[in-house]
Order: sequence, then C-alpha cells, then structure tokens
Amino acid sequence: MSSKTKIVVLHMKEVIYTAIFLVLAILMIALLVMMFGPGKEQSTDTASTAAETSEPDRYVAGVYTTAIELGDSSFDVQVTVDTNHINAIELVNLSETTTAMYPLMEPTLESLASQIYASQSTENITYEDENKYTSMLLLEAIKSALAKAAPES
Repeated sequence: MSSKTKIVVLHMKEVIYTAIFLVLAILMIALLVMMFGPGKEQSTDTASTAAETSEPDRYVAGVYTTAIELGDSSFDVQVTVDTNHINAIELVNLSETTTAMYPLMEPTLESLASQIYASQSTENITYEDENKYTSMLLLEAIKSALAKAAPES
C-alpha cells in the first residue's frame, strides 16, 4: 500500500480573513432575524394595543391657532399637539413692531410653554406679578387653541 502524504499549506492571512468573514456573516444573519423575526411584530402589536386601551386620546393631532389682537396689530398663538401630548407652543405672524411694542410676549410665552410641556396641562401654571396680564392673555389663547384640539365626543 502506498499512501501519499498530502501537505496543505495555509497562509495565516487567509485564515484570519476567513474567520472575520464568518463572524460578520453570523452577525448579519442574527441581525436580520432580530429585525424581521416574528417576535418583534408581536411585541409592538401588544404594546400599542395596551397603550390604546389604557388612555383615551386627549387631543386630535394637529396644529391649532388662536388670534390675539393688541391695539391695531394681531398675531397668532400656535399650539402643536399629537394624540396625548402638547408638543410645541409658539407665536406666529408676530411683526417686529409688535415685538418692539410688547417686549414681554416672547419671554413670557417661553416661560409658560416650559411649564405646560412639563405638566402637559394648563392647570396650576405660575407666573410673575410683573408679567401677570401678558401671561393671562397668552394662557387664555393657549387654552382656546387646546379647546379646538379636543376630540368631539
């Protein structure tokens, strides 16, 4: 019996490259299974169903405005909401003249908006005595815009 000995020569670079590609292929397959596997769909469906049943919608999602007239100038308070959150409150169509005549409008709105974002409500909002009337005017405009956003029952 003649047995021929075969010698296989492996270069270290080739072994390393092959190992790296195998690890990357395994990671890619695991990532695809995690992204598109059936477990992902079931968990998101269950979470969204639980969220829908636990809390009714507070608002109809959208952008709502209320006009404010001061003297001969007018501008709008714009409130952006989704179904359960107040996302943005800002002044729109505010001219430079109005800004110069009523310099407390923007800082007062920022102060009110930060409190409203934190509590997601217009209840128990505090303001300084020096900004009392400006704050009351803006707060009423915000409440009016939120009333427009309320779902009809």
